[in-house]
Amino acid sequence: MKTLTTALTSIALASSVSLANANEISVGGKNFTEQQILANMTTQYLDSLGYDVDSRSGMGSAILRQAQENGQIDLYWEYTGTSLINYNEISESLSPDETYQRVKELDAEKGLTWLEPSDANNTYALAMREAAAEERGIETLSDLAEAVNNDEVLTFALNAEFYAREDGWRPLMEAYDFRVGRSDVSRMDTGLVYQALRDEEVDVGLVFATDGRIPAFNFHVLEDDQGFFPAYALAPVVRTETLEANPDLADQMNKLSALLDDATMADLNAQVDVERESIEDVAESFLEKNDLL
Repeated sequence: MKTLTTALTSIALASSVSLANANEISVGGKNFTEQQILANMTTQYLDSLGYDVDSRSGMGSAILRQAQENGQIDLYWEYTGTSLINYNEISESLSPDETYQRVKELDAEKGLTWLEPSDANNTYALAMREAAAEERGIETLSDLAEAVNNDEVLTFALNAEFYAREDGWRPLMEAYDFRVGRSDVSRMDTGLVYQALRDEEVDVGLVFATDGRIPAFNFHVLEDDQGFFPAYALAPVVRTETLEANPDLADQMNKLSALLDDATMADLNAQVDVERESIEDVAESFLEKNDLL
């Protein structure tokens, strides 16, 4: 009888331990504002759902990915283009949907599951001051190309990397069939591009689509209507073993992912980088606004 009781107790304890492990989630994040917001938001959200969350934000991209593959990180938000180009070394040009499907398939072989992508795509973009874009009737990169080809005077600010890279400035001009002389292009650090555009020192600047300075400085991002720029769609990526242990996690994270797009992320980034609000407060306010806390 004593042996049976001991056995039942051991089974109960084992079940209890398994349940606890299933509810433990380690959430990672990279070392820039957008990622820190997402990591904090995910931590608060999952904590409110009853998970035991271990938050590890502020990591380098390659280190974070390696930590997830090694089982040290269960969940973090990744960009489709980063996985495609940096982690899977695929260089061919793919549409956003093709990019997502390819990384989903390739990373599944490594024990990682891509959940539903958000509408936030933190890729390169060209932007103008909103009033200037409206005045000139330039909404898309095709409109911009037409303006240049019609001999409108437009000056550009680019970072040095994009100007020189093989999939950068020259291929962009070729794709949209326009040509800008060197004298009309200024090369500078990324941060200075935003300042130069804001201060009307140039007409067009290279930006990142979810940067908080876009709404803060009233910039208009020109639509990449021919799909030149690589897709960097933002999506939660989870270890497959973690999903199997937590069957509700996919739907819960997909619900959060569905709330994010370029404008939303730019606004959240601006609250931290421009308005100097704390990451914790910005994340909490967003979750409360969307009834997730």
